Amino acid sequence: MAKLQSTEIVGVANRPATICSNSVCMWFDTTNLKPMASYCGYGVGSWSAGGALITARHSAGGGGTQNEAVVAGGYSNASSVCTEEYNGTSWSTGGAMITARYGLVGAGSQNEGLATGGFSNTIGTRLTCTEEYNGTSWSIGGSLITARYLLAGAGTQNEGLAAGGELSTYLTCTEEYNGTSWSAGGALITARYYFVGAGTQNAGLVFGGSNGANLSCTEEYNGTSWSAGGALITARIGLTGAGTQNAGLVTGGLGVDYCSCTEEYNGTSWSVGTALITPRYTFAGAGSQGAGLVAGGSTNVVLSCTEEYNKPLIIVDCYL
Repeated sequence: MAKLQSTEIVGVANRPATICSNSVCMWFDTTNLKPMASYCGYGVGSWSAGGALITARHSAGGGGTQNEAVVAGGYSNASSVCTEEYNGTSWSTGGAMITARYGLVGAGSQNEGLATGGFSNTIGTRLTCTEEYNGTSWSIGGSLITARYLLAGAGTQNEGLAAGGELSTYLTCTEEYNGTSWSAGGALITARYYFVGAGTQNAGLVFGGSNGANLSCTEEYNGTSWSAGGALITARIGLTGAGTQNAGLVTGGLGVDYCSCTEEYNGTSWSVGTALITPRYTFAGAGSQGAGLVAGGSTNVVLSCTEEYNKPLIIVDCYL
């Protein structure tokens, strides 16, 4: 990988010439006059406790990174407007949403966030309204074509993706956001709700959920149409995810019981990761496969606890 060209290992000579392929770099030690190889990869990930949310809630929308995350909306005793921002250690209060909602989808970053869909028990309906966050306050964006809640989404504020969900029936319809308005995209293969997405508008990923039965199927989006990906090991609803189409992360949810199981996606198949500290479902997620974040959710009580997922970077040099 190109990044290895600027990586230095203590006690190893400089690297004037480097040829990289996937996670292995070939280079020449000009001091000892020997060819060398460097392997770069990630170790086993693990969850650790982060700072608790100010307001316990479930079914909120999340976005951003592990050190710059945002969580908005959700449900505790009613639909919520509250927004919180994470700095890698603790949560602080952000600007309130315009429309209280839960079961929404969040995307984008802490300073360029996107929230759409959901359900408001104040209004008593599934929503089409979209809001954009600038790091301080929310403003009104373009409305979804189809009202829905418990949908999946991904992408950025100017290239958002929303798919599936529920509106009296399970939906397959996909919509794409250009920063101003939503337009129709390719339909999901499997209608579903209570599921999660990751990735970008042109390289999206959705997995899990329900169409009356818990699902394990994964789908990948190329900006035009969905295709089948590798199935989850554990079928479940109310799970959360993060990462990209080729490096996805999923954890928690509700299967036979509240789930703590974590899985990682390599673009083809899912493998087992380290379990969450606290099993939960209907919670918010953000970050990447190597640096993930989850917050809130529900078991038999509404939760405020946050967890961070980290995979150590490992670089090994050897003479050929």
